[in-house]
Amino acid sequence: WISKSDKLIEDAQRDWSALGMERLLVTPLSRFPQGKPITLSEGILFTTYATLRSDDRGEKVSRVKQIVEWLGSDFDGAIIFDESHSMQNAGGGKGERGDVAASQQGRAGLRLQHALPDARVVYVSATGATTVHNLAYAQRLGLWGGEDFPFQTRAEFVEAIEAGGVAAMEVLARDLRSLGLYTARSLSYDGVEYELIEHQLTDEQRHIYDSYAAAFAVIHGNLDAAMEAANITGSEGTLNRQAKSAARSAFESTKQRFFGHLLTSMKTPTLIRSIDADLEAGHAAVIQIVSTGEALMERRLSEIPTEEWNDISLDVTPREYVGSYLQHSFPVQLYEPFSDGEGNLSSRPVFRDGQPVECREAVARRDEMLEQLGSLPPVPGALDQIVQRFGTDMVAEVTGRSRRIVRKGDGASARLAVENRAPSANLAETSAFMDDQKRILVFSDAGGTGRSYHAELSARNQRLRVHYLLEPGWKADAAIQGLGRTNRTNQAQPPLFRPIATDVKAEKRFLSTIARRLDTLGAITRGQRQTGGQGLFRPEDNLESAYARDALRQLYLLIVRGKVEGCSLERFESATGLKLMDANGIKDDLPPITTFLNRLLALTIELQGILFSAFEQLLQ
Repeated sequence: WISKSDKLIEDAQRDWSALGMERLLVTPLSRFPQGKPITLSEGILFTTYATLRSDDRGEKVSRVKQIVEWLGSDFDGAIIFDESHSMQNAGGGKGERGDVAASQQGRAGLRLQHALPDARVVYVSATGATTVHNLAYAQRLGLWGGEDFPFQTRAEFVEAIEAGGVAAMEVLARDLRSLGLYTARSLSYDGVEYELIEHQLTDEQRHIYDSYAAAFAVIHGNLDAAMEAANITGSEGTLNRQAKSAARSAFESTKQRFFGHLLTSMKTPTLIRSIDADLEAGHAAVIQIVSTGEALMERRLSEIPTEEWNDISLDVTPREYVGSYLQHSFPVQLYEPFSDGEGNLSSRPVFRDGQPVECREAVARRDEMLEQLGSLPPVPGALDQIVQRFGTDMVAEVTGRSRRIVRKGDGASARLAVENRAPSANLAETSAFMDDQKRILVFSDAGGTGRSYHAELSARNQRLRVHYLLEPGWKADAAIQGLGRTNRTNQAQPPLFRPIATDVKAEKRFLSTIARRLDTLGAITRGQRQTGGQGLFRPEDNLESAYARDALRQLYLLIVRGKVEGCSLERFESATGLKLMDANGIKDDLPPITTFLNRLLALTIELQGILFSAFEQLLQ
């Protein structure tokens, strides 16, 4: 029995003993050191993908060999790959930036399947694959492999299905079901209630958002000027393509991450009001987030001596992302132009005594922006707001953080202090929630797989779970895995799902990616695309469809002709940094929808509204 995390052995033992069996027959592989024989005469060997991928070390054979030697090559029992999507990159493939190597976990899983040809293999997953490439691990489905199979090779299979799009995936899933190779049982969403909460930004929040949007416009303008001053770009065009694309991608990813966090932080006050009402009504709140801001906090704490950790005043807010971007990733290194052998002009970094030389103008621009940034109002991160508002006695935190900043004392004597979290904290926190000692639970990606937070009939806390989707993140399968934490079998009643959105148009950017991936997820796992999100997201939330692409092209044409009220071509190009025209008129390769949605994030709310409502009208 191979699963994702060694903590899940408790669930395996619980389910096994629920079948009337001896729970200790489920034995962890970690009990047998690598290289030593496994001495079980019967039972279930439980291990994780991370352990499975351990290769030979000196005289010690690999974990896969150790298992094969125990089972014998004629073994015809069951091998269960639980959470089998953990092997999803078994075949490697093409990524957006070139080839992606196959993952060691996926290859170890394939090795085990090859070594035991008579074993009965079961793949178990709530999110089998979000793309066809990711089905490489499922060799035993018999989709490829020579003369007697539908496709000669895996590459042929992937090519054919991708060419057929979502429709081909639906047919594939239906064929496998009719052959009895595949069952897609899904949790019934029967009785689950769904209520979208929209947080209207206050005037003050709008002002904060707009001032950050203005700050990013300044950074964007300065980025181009700094690259020109440092000779990364010149009047003739780009002189150093690598340096330019590195600077651009660092800027875009910082921007996306920052505005994502800013929106999450801004809607937290509405979340807190809603939780207050839930607690009064006797319910329990479960909050799903993605990021905990741990890396930021660790970076800030490393600047403070540990003896001051008991009483600190520290700004760990999304604003820090921008500060650290300006300090570490803003291009300030000087480049010198030179001509290569063929007379092409390009540029290379300048060094003096082995040290990189900085461009004075770029440094001056950066320092000025850091000063401006310091005057903008900080917005505390969502997780910290929740923990500091309700206190650690009320909030169970199931995240990957090894420390956190908590409020100690009340009233005038209140102070912020650093608190360490033990590795076992997550298990203890989950138990405290299920035993009704804590009424609120917050979990991040680290607490989002395989754990149970539902109103279990054997738990003391059988209150109605109100599940808030505060931050959906980018991974559709992780978001759906998260929603399955509070809706499970053997429960007193199903949960109430409450996604929290804001009235900021660009937030659609985050929902769109999830809505699109849910379409393919539904098609691969169910044979019908509408089921991946179980109706939680509407098809029109997917802004990456063919209709949306056409609507966007129309929008660009309207902007060029000056037909969009309140947004001239000049205003559009300077605000977004996107170019729609070249020397011959309208460009052939106009910016794609993902780029458009990304750039929308850093516009003022008024301009977002103008562009997005024009786009939505065309889309409808």
